[in-house]
Formats: sequence, structure tokens, C-alpha cells
Amino acid sequence: MTTPISARKTTLETRLTELDDRLHEIRDELVSHNSPDWEELAVEREEDEVLEGQGVQGQAEMAAIRAALARIEAGDYGFCTKCGGEISAERLDLLPHTPFCKSCAR
Repeated sequence: MTTPISARKTTLETRLTELDDRLHEIRDELVSHNSPDWEELAVEREEDEVLEGQGVQGQAEMAAIRAALARIEAGDYGFCTKCGGEISAERLDLLPHTPFCKSCAR
């Protein structure tokens, strides 16, 4: 059975909210680091690099989700933005924000 677009839209919106919350947590964590101990500060800086990487990944995923939501609104969701072919339901189940069919994603 194929997942209805409304359910996919809800999934995408939920994930967008989760990512937004996580990015706010990351931002708060990054600004809270200011230990007076140099060794602790060095460890915090290393952790900051990891958090910043997670933030960048989260922002990229959020952009992909927003693009998918725009395709839903435009009526283009589920079709590859490269070749125009239909994206399989199985692929959309795994990556609901993907703009590409399996062939074009390679």
C-alpha cells in the first residue's frame, strides 16, 4: 500500500520541527562553552566542532525538507527533479525528502 502524500507531508513537517529544536539546542550548547580551565576549554572546543558539523548537516536536511514540502504544494512531489520519472514509494519511505529517483541519485 502506498503512503498518501498527506502522511508524507506530516512526516516531513514533524522532522522539520525536530531538526529545528535540535539546532536550537546546538546553538545554546555552543554559546554556553566558556570554561576558565584551559584543558576543559580545549575539550569544549573539540566538542564544538562536532556540534557545528551536526548543525550543518541539520541545516542541509532542513533545506531538503523545505524543498520537498514546496514540491508537495506545487504538485511535483514524488517525481525526480532531474529526469522527471516517478520516485518509487520504497525510496520515498526511506528518504521522504529526496528529489531524485534511484537512478539519478547515483
